[in-house]
Amino acid sequence: MATIDMIKCIIFDCDGTLVDSEYLFNQALSEKLSGKGVFLSAEKLVQRFRGVKLFTVLEQLEAEHLVSLDDTFIEDYRSLVGALFSNELLACVGVVETLAKIELDMCVASNGPVEKMQLALSVTGLADFFGDSVFSAYEVNAWKPDPKLFMHAADQMGFSPAECLVLEDSLVGIEAANAAGMTAVLYDPAEVNTGVAGVRKIKHFSELLTHL
Repeated sequence: MATIDMIKCIIFDCDGTLVDSEYLFNQALSEKLSGKGVFLSAEKLVQRFRGVKLFTVLEQLEAEHLVSLDDTFIEDYRSLVGALFSNELLACVGVVETLAKIELDMCVASNGPVEKMQLALSVTGLADFFGDSVFSAYEVNAWKPDPKLFMHAADQMGFSPAECLVLEDSLVGIEAANAAGMTAVLYDPAEVNTGVAGVRKIKHFSELLTHL
């Protein structure tokens, strides 16, 4: 694991880390699933699928509930997510103030599409912190916990894995960061991952500064 003085670049997950979007994603999914006769609360969906790519989520739900969640379903779901983002999405507590204090290079790397990340960053006023340094799993066709996305982000930013710190709110993201040979920090404001050993954790976003 890298020491603090080695860290030159921070790679941020987006959903649930920079922006408080996990509930909105699953609120939209819960609403659309109800139209298929599947009734799952947003809270239950968040708990089960945090950090998991959409295709895997839908695949599991199809198998369990014997429903078809086709391209039309996905299109309608993404449309509802966009509407919820525009009206309700906020940055996570302390993000703006903390990012303003960081003097290292920063980027975003997420399982979601670039367009979705750019919308989230724009709506929450975070876009200027990252510019074009926004990387998607769709670019490398590999989703967390596969480390390829983080390796790609580091390469594009011009740093070695040992020079990168990853901030994630999901265990699949932490697994990907560890596999990439990067320093991993788990952002867990609700302390839902109480049984995880050997992982650096922060509860408030500002605590990230103590790891830099």
